Amino acid sequence: EGGGNLFTEKEYSNFVFRFEFRTEPGGNNGVGIRTPLEGDAAYLGMEIQILDDAPKYEGKLRPAQYHGSIYDVIPARRGFLRKAGEWNAEEIRAQGRRIRVTLNGTVILNADLDAVEEPEVLKKHPGLARSQGHIGFLGHGSRVEFRNIRIKELP
Repeated sequence: EGGGNLFTEKEYSNFVFRFEFRTEPGGNNGVGIRTPLEGDAAYLGMEIQILDDAPKYEGKLRPAQYHGSIYDVIPARRGFLRKAGEWNAEEIRAQGRRIRVTLNGTVILNADLDAVEEPEVLKKHPGLARSQGHIGFLGHGSRVEFRNIRIKELP
């Protein structure tokens, strides 16, 4: 009820995180990466958005709020998410300052965190500077299911 966060016990720096997910219509969740256990993971770490790009959101979101984006920082490519209720396969790769998100076989985000230079964004999102932290599902109160969850550490 009402969502909540579920984090790994271990902290990760460079990794590949693979999972499958499906949402209800309008479903909203996120994957926290390199986050601390306390505070808002979307800002003190980074949140990779999980969102059913349903018509209910059309015209109401900024580009970096749609599925696969580094929430409120770097927008992902759109058009590769399956309909609500269908399973999607996602991979998040964090290696050094590069974050890559692959959705259903298509790279939708390939971001260099060093390219984010706007002082306001860096102040609002201090987690962009983190080199390690926990990985977690960030529940936002809607039904999102996960399966086949795997983490591989990279050197």
